[in-house]
Amino acid sequence: MNEILKSLHERKSVRVFTEKEISKEDREAILNASLQAPSAGCQLLYTILDITDPGKKEKLAELCDHQPFIAEAKMVLVFCADCQKWLSFYEEAGLRPRKPGTGDLMLAVQDAVIAAQNGVTGAESLGIGSCYIGDVIENAEEMRALLELPPYVYPACMLVFGYPTNQQKERKKPERFHFSDIVCENKYQEKDSSEIRRMFSGKTGNRSYEEWMEAFWKRKYESDFSNEMNRSVEVYLKEFQKK
Repeated sequence: MNEILKSLHERKSVRVFTEKEISKEDREAILNASLQAPSAGCQLLYTILDITDPGKKEKLAELCDHQPFIAEAKMVLVFCADCQKWLSFYEEAGLRPRKPGTGDLMLAVQDAVIAAQNGVTGAESLGIGSCYIGDVIENAEEMRALLELPPYVYPACMLVFGYPTNQQKERKKPERFHFSDIVCENKYQEKDSSEIRRMFSGKTGNRSYEEWMEAFWKRKYESDFSNEMNRSVEVYLKEFQKK
């Protein structure tokens, strides 16, 4: 296994950081790694917000499901799917572009998260840990005001960075499903009962499949934050569905 593959296999989310600061050079290296990511038509349909204001970091920690470690991170980036800037580019040329639609938004989200993952990989190569914060799509109205987001700009994901503590380095990475459980050849193949239970064999501890799944269902799928995410996404989508 080469070094890049080894790094991808070993990388895990880091939520506790040392006090060591990330140097200016390494910050720029992470950001430049993001900019080298593949992009639809090389349009770079995203804008990266580098959050350095401690007050904004504190507010983000609260809005993102009350997670204090966000404010403690040494680097916080919000990757916004940006369908606004190309409108400005077209209008500058005297053109009259249509308003962006949901398809444009989905393409911009793809660009944003691909760029984010490049930043994660670049940081990992520097010994800097990271954690995705999906909760940045919650609380749409407050998030828009805090980040001063114009129309057609959507906070696709957030990343926090810092040097991991020894405890975080030694913490076991959560086990992934086997690739044969995730990869389908040529067409989608829905799992039957026996295949589903085989996938979770040995993963539910001392609880039955039913007990484990019910607890997970309540904690994730039926959680308050999950419902808030859906509400907030609908708020953003309404903007892209206007005629």
